[in-house]
Amino acid sequence: MTPEEISASAGPNERRLAGVALNPAAPVDVLLRLLASESAAVRMVLCRDRALPDPVVDAVVAHPDRWTRGFFAENPYADPEQRARLVDDPEYHVRGRLAREPRADDVCMPRPLPDRTVVRIIETYEDDHLWELNRLISPGLRRAMPTHPSPKVRRATVSWRSLTPRGLAALLADPDPDVQKAAASHSRWYARLRDPDAVREDLPARPCHARRHLLMYGALAPDVVAEALPRDALLIAGNASVPPETVALLAAHPDPKVRTRVADRPDLGPAELRALAVDPDPGVRLALSVHPALSEAERAAIDYAVDQDEWYGHIPVPDPESLPGPEEARPLALSAHPLLRRRAACRPNLPADLVALLADDPDLGVRVLLGQNHPDAPAALLLRCFLEYTGGKRWHLTGHGNFPRAGLARFAGDEDPAVRRLALLDPGMPGDAADRLTRDPDPQVRADAARHPRLPQDRIAALLDDPELGRRAAANPALPVATMYRLVAEAECGRAAGRVAPV
Repeated sequence: MTPEEISASAGPNERRLAGVALNPAAPVDVLLRLLASESAAVRMVLCRDRALPDPVVDAVVAHPDRWTRGFFAENPYADPEQRARLVDDPEYHVRGRLAREPRADDVCMPRPLPDRTVVRIIETYEDDHLWELNRLISPGLRRAMPTHPSPKVRRATVSWRSLTPRGLAALLADPDPDVQKAAASHSRWYARLRDPDAVREDLPARPCHARRHLLMYGALAPDVVAEALPRDALLIAGNASVPPETVALLAAHPDPKVRTRVADRPDLGPAELRALAVDPDPGVRLALSVHPALSEAERAAIDYAVDQDEWYGHIPVPDPESLPGPEEARPLALSAHPLLRRRAACRPNLPADLVALLADDPDLGVRVLLGQNHPDAPAALLLRCFLEYTGGKRWHLTGHGNFPRAGLARFAGDEDPAVRRLALLDPGMPGDAADRLTRDPDPQVRADAARHPRLPQDRIAALLDDPELGRRAAANPALPVATMYRLVAEAECGRAAGRVAPV
């Protein structure tokens, strides 16, 4: 059964016990009794959807059911050191889940596994596990892999795009023949990509991923360019090997998508820059307006419009050391062009004076991207961003360490359901307001309200039998511990009497 099928098959009592499993105030012995439950739905929620104390982790790692261990292997809330204990699990199913990036939500972002665990996975797991491992590797280990003591770790480096020329050179001279062979194969592949005759030889005639990749990134001979022009102009428009005369033709192509891609080329000549700056298509003009060859005055002379209704989310940085220096973002942050300032706002190493400057930027995208990506984004900015931005990953802002919570109860009557939900982050929300929001027309607001610790006890008790909110009420940290024990005991008695069928 898939996790969705497991959840859908759970009965009311199981859903309520799953709520207890999520309750942050649940005692260890309650959690251990839930782990012993025959309900897959309860074990799934317990092991996958919350952080667990060490005694419960001990029991999970030793649990006889592979699916239960597998749920914990993909738990994004668990400390990576805890998940790492499953690295030598006997079941392929569990190892596979450990070796792939855990599920993420709008607030909880996956963290790398310990370096020694990644090394163990590379050295002992099947090769089909390794392709998903890339994002679980710490930046420090990634940098050290080309010269790592383990030949298998060095060999694994070859297949990843993050391999630098210096790293490739080290691998080509590696003392291990298998590593050297893999590096040589990798080097030959890139050498063929830079060889026009090899690209012509390797280029498939039919549309496919290989043809697309070669036309976009391979060194193209003049005859290949001529053949590609009629049907693949969009693919070759950004290829660095396309000669200037072809670039001029592409800059005048009838398809605005082609001209937009050409506008991104760093090697545009003065004639192409002038022509694209007055292109009849607004998308082309916008793309050209951020060209690095233009001065601020030349950008200002272009008639461009920046869309405000876009996605402004968190942009992970796999290796902070790969970022340009903090001061290199200064020209972008000081530009009159909103898109350049948005690029600066995404830099997590932006200096404090530029953070203060962009926090009050007139462009919504600049402000929200700064709030989503900078570790020192001010509290006032984060709240303002949430109230003004209604696009994707909006809730991610609330997971920022500086996001304010005190005083949010004032938004309990807002017309926007997401803002009413925001009010429930206030630990000081009055109980009657939380009670009222359990009857809110929005289901997510009702669900959050049922878990609010200031919800009156009589309302929590009533909601335990509610078909929709029973699970949420059971997860409320204000639920009396005695009630938790009673719910678990009733389920155990029912199972002993044969009234609860295993899932």
